[in-house]
Amino acid sequence: MSGTYDVIVVGGGIVGSACAWECARRGLKVLMVEAGIVGGGATAAGMGHLVVMDDSEAQFALTAYSCQLWRELAAELPGSVEHEVCGTLWVAADEWEMGEVERKARYYEERGVAVEVIGGKRLEQLEPNLRAGMAGALRVPGDAVIYPPAATHWMSERAGEAGATVWRGVEVRQILEEGAVELAGGAVVEAFVVVNAAGATAGRLTPGLPVRGRKGHLAITDRYPGFARHQLIELGYLKSAHGEEGDSVAFNIQPRKTGQMLVGSSRQYGAEGGEVEPGILGRMLRRAVAYMPGLRLLNVVRVWTGERAATPDKLPLIGPVPGRSSIWLATGHEGLGITTSLGTARLLGERLVGGDPEIPYKPYDPGRFAWVPVAGQTGAGVGAW
Repeated sequence: MSGTYDVIVVGGGIVGSACAWECARRGLKVLMVEAGIVGGGATAAGMGHLVVMDDSEAQFALTAYSCQLWRELAAELPGSVEHEVCGTLWVAADEWEMGEVERKARYYEERGVAVEVIGGKRLEQLEPNLRAGMAGALRVPGDAVIYPPAATHWMSERAGEAGATVWRGVEVRQILEEGAVELAGGAVVEAFVVVNAAGATAGRLTPGLPVRGRKGHLAITDRYPGFARHQLIELGYLKSAHGEEGDSVAFNIQPRKTGQMLVGSSRQYGAEGGEVEPGILGRMLRRAVAYMPGLRLLNVVRVWTGERAATPDKLPLIGPVPGRSSIWLATGHEGLGITTSLGTARLLGERLVGGDPEIPYKPYDPGRFAWVPVAGQTGAGVGAW
């Protein structure tokens, strides 16, 4: 099939926009199709934390690489992106958690990430609104925050300047076999490669994906400059974020350049619908107040939810669908899509043009999951993992 485009990217969130930009700057003829607004969906619902994570070697590699790419891009980012290198404090409530701080510090240092182990007294000086008596923290000074919708809009503009075509408010009904998409109105657009970057809804376009939605709540306060100075996360967040089942909450607060405090976080599997759930929101806010008692005096101006795309092994799907060389994936990032958008795009772009990615791509390749076609059915994405 001769393609009208080299690449069609389905989904205009931060991952899809980064992929469209990366492909376009490599000289490929690109179309990005977004059903709503660019930077909407999970991108608009996220915290915008650019963070190095160490749940696995593969997760560390992709987050560290992506954070490096964000640092290289920082000077180009417009003010609307609100990029700020505030650093992260992984807060330890007791001596047992301080042991985890020490382990985490050794892991990061061995891999070249600058960190600092902070004692309880020093932590009180850095973040006086934390409750008294905390054991300490791990400070990762290079971590940063951005405003994701603005970053995504900027990336889509850069993609356009590099030659990409961007369609907004256009729904893709299905991804067809051999590289084509059918739009909601019935029109078919062809390409050599279609990239499914539709986040938590990617499974609708590629049935059988090992991706499911994980709902999260966030709240933002009025402006209280200086109330928190770093991105603050309890060490228990790691257990909460990567638990397989059940609802969970963890203390996670981010200071915005506006002076507002963005408060999280919660995680739920099987919670359908975008409505705010008072029960889980209440648990989340009580957890935050337990770490920063003064939060109860701050005025919350808005609460919302979003749905993250999660995979069984907590790693994204980046690369071709097994047996479908014209259908590629860039989804399954869960809560790290903002951080890893640039790294995802770089890996995908390098592989598309036959280049040599700077980090190994195998841990994120969709082929790590078994693909079993469904008997009697044809078409891209028909099957089960």
